[in-house]
Amino acid sequence: MKKNKRRIFIITGLSGAGKSQALKIFGDFGFYCVDNLPLALFKNFISYLSKTGHEDVALGIDMREGNRLKDLPDVIKATKSYDIKVIFLDASDECLIRRFSETKHRHPIHKKLAAAIAHERKALGGIHSMADKVIDTSDLKLGELKEKLSELLGSTRSGDMQISVASFGFKNGILKDCDIVMDVRFLPNPYYIPALKNKTGLDKPVQDYILSFKETGEFATKFTNLVKYLIPKYIKEGKSYLTIAMGCTGGKHRSVFMAHELVKRLKEEGLNASEFHRDIGN
Repeated sequence: MKKNKRRIFIITGLSGAGKSQALKIFGDFGFYCVDNLPLALFKNFISYLSKTGHEDVALGIDMREGNRLKDLPDVIKATKSYDIKVIFLDASDECLIRRFSETKHRHPIHKKLAAAIAHERKALGGIHSMADKVIDTSDLKLGELKEKLSELLGSTRSGDMQISVASFGFKNGILKDCDIVMDVRFLPNPYYIPALKNKTGLDKPVQDYILSFKETGEFATKFTNLVKYLIPKYIKEGKSYLTIAMGCTGGKHRSVFMAHELVKRLKEEGLNASEFHRDIGN
């Protein structure tokens, strides 16, 4: 989807249908997110956005606005500087009752739960009918909701994932909070070459040495393909960030180079990857 102007996605729908999760997903996609913006402040908010330069915005608006919700269609029509789309999240009554019972959250309409859902469904009927997209979340997992929103945005799902590739030395402990840890100590160690000992995997002589072995190129290709295969799988499960750790003995030579090489190859595939070397200075 080619963007012709700035975008606002209004996330609304029934309480318990997943509006908070949807807003978090938009945040993961880089949107500027605001929950429960009073419609009375909408015009001022648009003026604020014009000054700050935010191009992609997601707003959570729901029954907490009360009777002012009836003004939403007029507010949208009056806004010319943004392309505004309304996403309505729906779910079956049985599903909503189960979710409220499991979480023990109170419905914003202070009635018995079944009556509150019926009241809210009726009150939001007009917005439901004007919505650009209605998503029934009754049987959706978080990752599936993210996939639907990603498709709606016209985004390339793999390209939206933030990939961080880090190097580390096992002698200093395994890097924490990683999704994938790869041990590259099977590669020949430049540490034992006097001319390379005090250099790092970012120095060309070290890189040339590691690349001189056939298994280096074979591993780099196969591991890159594995990561590319896994990215859509992780996204389907709702992940927006992927951290890959490459470890060698000291964290200065092999792991540094392989992390750097992986990032280079992922970027060549159009993926959003960055590198970090924890132990390169040790």
